Amino acid sequence: MPLEMNNEKLPKALLVGVPTNDVSDEENKESLEELKRLVTTLGFEIVGVTFQRRPSLSGAVPLGQGKLHEIAKRTGGTGVVKMGPPVKKNKAKLRLEEQQIEEEEDLYDPASEFEEIEEEKEDEQFDPAQKPDAVIFDCELTPSQIANLKSAFSVEVLDRTGVIVEIFSKHAKTREARLQVEIARLKYLAPRIRESGSSERRGGGAGGRGAGESDMELDKRRIRDRIAELRREIAAIQKEQGTRRKKRSEQPCVALVGYTNAGKSSLMRKLTGSEVLVADKLFATLDTTVRALYPESQPKILVSDTVGFIRKLPHDLVVSFRSTLDEALNASLLLFVIDAADKSWRAHLDVTKTTLGDIGVNDETSSVYIFNKIDLLSINELAELKKEFPRAQFISTKNTADIKKIYEFIRDFFEQEMSDDNLFVPYHVQGAVGDIRESLRIIQERFENDGVHYTVRGKTEQIKKVKDKYGL
Repeated sequence: MPLEMNNEKLPKALLVGVPTNDVSDEENKESLEELKRLVTTLGFEIVGVTFQRRPSLSGAVPLGQGKLHEIAKRTGGTGVVKMGPPVKKNKAKLRLEEQQIEEEEDLYDPASEFEEIEEEKEDEQFDPAQKPDAVIFDCELTPSQIANLKSAFSVEVLDRTGVIVEIFSKHAKTREARLQVEIARLKYLAPRIRESGSSERRGGGAGGRGAGESDMELDKRRIRDRIAELRREIAAIQKEQGTRRKKRSEQPCVALVGYTNAGKSSLMRKLTGSEVLVADKLFATLDTTVRALYPESQPKILVSDTVGFIRKLPHDLVVSFRSTLDEALNASLLLFVIDAADKSWRAHLDVTKTTLGDIGVNDETSSVYIFNKIDLLSINELAELKKEFPRAQFISTKNTADIKKIYEFIRDFFEQEMSDDNLFVPYHVQGAVGDIRESLRIIQERFENDGVHYTVRGKTEQIKKVKDKYGL
């Protein structure tokens, strides 16, 4: 896990990419740029970025010997993996390893532009003052690979999943989010304790007879017990949330979804007048916030801001935040907030759609693209986007007129499903006026001697519910 951080000096990190055959140079570059932001968000200073193409991520370490020694030279390590007793290999396995080595030698063209950039900076990166405190990989490593790399580099080794889990741990605020993150963190740690845990066994049974459990087995059992306890706590919280969500289900709801740092929280803050945290960081907010559209409309329209998505998001975190993303499942309208100034916005949109599909959001839910940060685009770039997406909305959250436009768009969207009706409420009927004002939009009201005549606008079923409840 990350080193202790203080206010005086940030720990230094060297980033390592290990792209495989199916990853293009551009995709690899974008992924490493995103890892830079993740690592910076976690509190590291980045002192170098390098990568090596490999046919696969399998093996004792996911790097070739040359790259392993190159990185070890910068970290002060030996570059030698401390292995256990040699494993006897059959002829088939030896032939497979020889084939992998041949594929690796022919795999990558060193004249690649990105590789040249890295090589040009090589001399600068060997500055002893820039010695990294951690080496962070842009992929998911197995527990044994992390242990082997630590022995070769003599510094902390993290993978992308570990970085994301740590960021989630730091940024979770509500009790449910903290519990969900702890489950994901324990699931991440469980298979890794075997590399550092002692194999010493404790005596078993009442009389101390039997082999008992090893320290590793005890640790794993404690983790399983803790996860079960956390799940029970979450189930209780979700039961309460389900009751609140059921009460809200009859109200119009719009969910803001999109890639992390696309501007969802900024838009949420402007649309609802709420004090939602806004920061230029990945995963600045993890907790779903539900607020009423402001100025408040009649009937009240709810706006929810969901957790941001990211490529290679660990599966356990997607599962953990399933309940958090339920707001998107229950919404009548999805607003896909897109950072129009980010060159990778199309890939980000694909990640968002795929993740929503994984939790059960289907294509039948009404959705609209909101291209944010258009103030950072050229006139031609904006014109091209408008031509390609004529039904989308184009805004800058810094522009009050743009926020008003989105407010009116949301209100008009829900009013399309509404109809007008007339209601007469006698003065002796208690509670009816309050329900009408809360769930319906009053177009006109006229006071007479025996009661009030209302012309209202709302969903047909909501109008019928008020009529049946009060016998109007």
